[in-house]
Amino acid sequence: MGSPQTIAKKIHRTDVPLQVHRHPTPDLLDQLWAEDQSIYKILRTSNDVEEARKRLYQYLNELEWRYRSGQVELHPLLEAQALESIRVFKNIISPRNEELSGYSALSYLWRLAHGDEKAMDEVDEGFVLEMIHLFKAINGRPDIYPARYAQGLEMVDFSKIKGREAGIARSKYLDKLFERVWEYIKRYPSGLDPQVIAKRRENRRRILEYFGGTEDDWRDYQWHFKHVIKGRKGVEHLKNLAKLTEEEAEAVEMAVKFRIPFGITPYYLHLFDLDNASRKEDYQVRFQVLPPLHTVVEMAAHRSDREYFFDFMGEHDTSPHPLITRRYPMIAILKASNTCPQICVYCQRNWEIMEALDPNALPTKKAIDAAIDWFAQHPSMKDVLITGGDPFVLKDDLIEYMLRRLSELDHVVHIRIGTRFPVTIPFRFTNETAEMLGSFIEPGKRYVSIVTHVESAYEVTPEMAEAVYKLRRNAVHVYNQQVFTLWNSRRFETAALRIALKKVGIDPYYTFYPKGKWEHKDYVVPVARILQERKEEARLLPGMFRTEEPVFNVPRLGKNHLRAWQDHELIMIRPDGRRVYLWHPWEKNIQLVDPYIYTDIVSIKHYLDRLEELGEDPEDYKSIWYYY
Repeated sequence: MGSPQTIAKKIHRTDVPLQVHRHPTPDLLDQLWAEDQSIYKILRTSNDVEEARKRLYQYLNELEWRYRSGQVELHPLLEAQALESIRVFKNIISPRNEELSGYSALSYLWRLAHGDEKAMDEVDEGFVLEMIHLFKAINGRPDIYPARYAQGLEMVDFSKIKGREAGIARSKYLDKLFERVWEYIKRYPSGLDPQVIAKRRENRRRILEYFGGTEDDWRDYQWHFKHVIKGRKGVEHLKNLAKLTEEEAEAVEMAVKFRIPFGITPYYLHLFDLDNASRKEDYQVRFQVLPPLHTVVEMAAHRSDREYFFDFMGEHDTSPHPLITRRYPMIAILKASNTCPQICVYCQRNWEIMEALDPNALPTKKAIDAAIDWFAQHPSMKDVLITGGDPFVLKDDLIEYMLRRLSELDHVVHIRIGTRFPVTIPFRFTNETAEMLGSFIEPGKRYVSIVTHVESAYEVTPEMAEAVYKLRRNAVHVYNQQVFTLWNSRRFETAALRIALKKVGIDPYYTFYPKGKWEHKDYVVPVARILQERKEEARLLPGMFRTEEPVFNVPRLGKNHLRAWQDHELIMIRPDGRRVYLWHPWEKNIQLVDPYIYTDIVSIKHYLDRLEELGEDPEDYKSIWYYY
């Protein structure tokens, strides 16, 4: 591993403050010290930070030995949490991690213990809450058990009953647990629900009447292309068709003024609750395409340097040839388009996509040929991902041409196409298109698949089901990559999505931690939340419903599996309460590649405050503090 100074150069932009800074109250500090009076005494009686550090390590080592030698009577799960939290606290107070992160949580703790008023002003209550929960866990008292949805349910004591009696008792317990969980899942309507279908039928009628279209037009994807809502006229169309909040209207008007990518298809617009701007049910779809003011302002401020400023993944440094991005040994991306019919607010490639259906953003056939020639020259390429932008803005004959050329390469085993058309215009998948895609499948030699982005159950519709059925009928499998944002991160919200996906024949593939870009701060969640969702919510679904892997995309390096604790470290708690992580590269155990330092865009406290503003009970998420 490189020196701390070398690695520190890879820290992404973190010099921006949280929206709200709340000073810890004296009562909150009293609670902190009450959780571990030994730590407080060490801090209070140490003459400086270095003395406190040495004494804390000695204290933690002795406490760890007491656990490991059986001197403390504690449930094995609580003991495991205590040992893990001791490891994390040691990490946070280590000199190495202070140098890597540029912060010293220990220094703030020492100053707080000494009554330093300036330290009280500098730290956020989120910092103190992190330490409270860390101290709780170290001492075997984490606020984890029981989960809110399991409160009051009695587990079966298999030491008292056996056989069929035990099996029946266990089954009754699981029925009750299911009922509790299903109450959460039912909060999230699906686009397959009869009442939602009826509402959208009326939306469709209204949109067709507005644009002078027919039912036949609605099923024609070219009609949707023609009427994509973009530009100044599009803003007026949007305001005429859907009720918007003042901020929504201001943001889209500003986006158009500063040529910030914006676009909505008529089909996707019909997923809105057109008569209601409260975002009660359609918040997922609105936030997918209607940018917050912060995003617009940030992107407008960097119009001149956007190409590099917003390139979070460092694609400029991982492109060996025009239209190609490569981060792994056996797969590379072929960017067949730099535009889409609809723009996602949190788009990874907002640094190069200029507008919806931009005719100037389509590569020439010559450029595509040159890119495929590169694949021909690299027999290591077993998997080709055709993406963009969205490749299905291209005509079928060009898509067929690309697939034919790639299928002529004997070393290519898999061709997959990344597209959001199943969500934005599912009618793009005609019978002829599906048959064409399936025609390039050769059992035992090559297969073709579609990878899409469905974000919420509210996006899953009968039209999507029909499109997916056409593809699967031609042996083209469809997979989903969900971007896990604030707007689909509520308790069991992603579980509801997984169930809806399975109903229409889509298999979950990845759950992406969103790109940690400051312009997307209104979308990003703490890393701990996606870890919590996987363990406490996804785990309750059948295995075939949760086939995806939660991942963090490390800039320039590639995907890091979040469930693998060995592949990332929590190295610091900043004074504003945000966590700092050291992400190990996928090449770990293969080559010595420098890790990447990432700071949560939002603290856990800030995230819980946002959820509370949205009507959630933070008590439902109380175990989030213990996911490192």
